[in-house]
Amino acid sequence: MDLDQLKFDENGLIPCIVQDFYSGSILMLAWMNRESIGISLDKKRTCFWSRSRQELWLKGETSGNVQNLVSLTADCDADALVAKVIREGPACHTGEDSCFYQSIFKDDTQAKLTLSALYTLLQGRRTTPVEGSYTNYLFDKGREKILKKVGEECSEVLIASMKDDKQELIYEISDLCYHILVLMVHSGITIEEIQGELDSRHVVDSKVKQETGQ
Repeated sequence: MDLDQLKFDENGLIPCIVQDFYSGSILMLAWMNRESIGISLDKKRTCFWSRSRQELWLKGETSGNVQNLVSLTADCDADALVAKVIREGPACHTGEDSCFYQSIFKDDTQAKLTLSALYTLLQGRRTTPVEGSYTNYLFDKGREKILKKVGEECSEVLIASMKDDKQELIYEISDLCYHILVLMVHSGITIEEIQGELDSRHVVDSKVKQETGQ
């Protein structure tokens, strides 16, 4: 759509929800004007209008926590935007990954443990150990123990697959995913880095297909 179709408020601003491209998590709510939108599209980095400082704000210009713009979408009324980004560092000035971290209500019966949420939980176990935690046991034992468990779980996945038992295979793959995430946290590798690597391979594969006519 054309930018002229956007509905800015009386101050020439429009709210923009910033969303992590990989995890889908909401990172922050900021404001844009025509100029900041233009800069964002030109630089492929989020640029906002700071209402407190009354100036343009190129995200990461001073903090280094850049947000690389993947897409910018308007809602049905054209009075709000969603920016999907690949972030480099936390979104919040407090150091939190997202500005939305202060829980008011959560229905635990409906909560689902995503890979991203599990990764965050494992990070928390490493920084704040819990007595009796199996995860902390692995971190305490170190890389050699973690690698041994990853190897064991790989074997369990192969055995379950050979049995052609879907439920057992699901169980063993889940175990393997958990131990891989523990290894990632131990090694300082983020889910976003893995997703970025997979995404780069997808782009390469697409080019190969175009070149070969597949």
